[in-house]
This record gives sequence, C-alpha cells and structure tokens, in this order.
Amino acid sequence: MSAFKQSFAWWCFGRGVTDPPAFFRAARAIGYEGVELLPHELWDAARSAGLTIVSEGAGKIERGLNRCDHHAEIEEELKRKLELAVKYGVPNLIVFSGNRGGLSDEAGALTTAEGLRRLAPLAEAAGVTLTLELLNSKVDHQDYQCDHTAWGVLVMNLVNSPRVKLLYDIYHMQIMEGDIIRTIREVAAPWIGHVHTGGNPGRRDLDDTQELWYPPIMRTLQEIGYAGFVGQEFIPKGDALEALRAAYRLCDV
Repeated sequence: MSAFKQSFAWWCFGRGVTDPPAFFRAARAIGYEGVELLPHELWDAARSAGLTIVSEGAGKIERGLNRCDHHAEIEEELKRKLELAVKYGVPNLIVFSGNRGGLSDEAGALTTAEGLRRLAPLAEAAGVTLTLELLNSKVDHQDYQCDHTAWGVLVMNLVNSPRVKLLYDIYHMQIMEGDIIRTIREVAAPWIGHVHTGGNPGRRDLDDTQELWYPPIMRTLQEIGYAGFVGQEFIPKGDALEALRAAYRLCDV
C-alpha cells in the first residue's frame, strides 16, 4: 500500500466530459482521492464525490516571484486563494518563479526567495503549503526560471519554511535533466511537497511508448517517506477514465 495518495489534473482529463459529477464518482471508484486545477464551480461536486481539491494555482507562470514588482500583486491574490483553500480543505497552492527575461539565475533565486519569505507566514497561519513548480523551459515554457531541481532547492533553503516546498514535476524534470530517481533521493527529497506525472515525450499516457518507467519512481517516493499526493497530469490518448485506471494501477506501489 502506498504512503502517498493519487489525484488527477482536471485540465488533462476533463476535456469533453459532459457529466463531471459522474466522472468524479468513477475516478473515486478507481481509487483516486483528489482532483487538481479544477474550476471553482465544480469544487462542491468533486467534494461530494469524496475527492479532495488538491491544488489551485496562484499567480502566473510567466509573471512570477522573481521580480519584486510582482510580489504585492501575488500576495493579494494569494490571500484570496488561501481563504478558499481553508474553506475547502485545499492542501496546496501552486506558485511560480516567472520567466527569466534576462535575469540571472542567482538574482532570480534571491528575489523568488524574498517573495516566498513574504508569503510564508500567511501560508503557515492557514496551514496550506505553497509549492513552487519546477517546469521545463525547453519544450513547454520557454524562458521559465525554476527549470532545474538545484535552483528550486536553493530557493527552498533560502526560505526554509515548513509551508514552502517544491512541486516536483517528473515530466518536466525528465526533459530538463533526467536522472529522476537519483535526483529525488539525493537532491529534492526534503523539499518535495507535491508531485506531478506525465509521459515523455509528448506528455501522454504512462505506457511503453515513452522513456519513463513509473513503478520504480513511485517506489523511490515511498522510500523517502513522501506522503502527499501524486497528481496524474498527462493528456490521455484514448478514454480518460481508462487512462486514469491504467495510471493508477501503475503508480500504486
């Protein structure tokens, strides 16, 4: 039995779904315990089906915490999102570094950490974790600054809050650096607050058409004591529920 729970990103699997409550119930029957990045009007239906609203975004991918002049705007949005998170029991709010735009990695890390230190007391008081997302800057998010685990870990060390962690996205980090299992064990482990999956190349199903094999990665998460959610975040090639069922079984270590 896994120590962690599984969730799924609605933007990937909800495309074309005409009866979201029925879909939520079916996902819960598979074993999923959460759903992520869900439109607010569906939150009550998801909770009624027994699903946790696992994550909500705060800020924008391109316009993030690596610029001081973004901090006040992000703080105001975060305050509103924290109220919702407390009301609905949302454990994670996802935050972003923003794009480099010519900014050095050292300067960007210092400013991102400054912004997170400003936000950390709010998250700590609310009992909600801010997860700084690691994304690839090679394929999907050109120029994004938090694109390597070491950069994210540097920021985590500078902030050093129990309510500020990394969103370790396996798909994105496979594109940028590979060596997923070693990186989880030796670099990222103390700072992982949330996990996303996805097949590479193509961000498709976790099957034998892609270069990642998820069972040993999931066992590694179990070995390091990770007890949060693993969010399936890939675009299914076929039926969404069948893809979710296959991914759940594959990752249920």
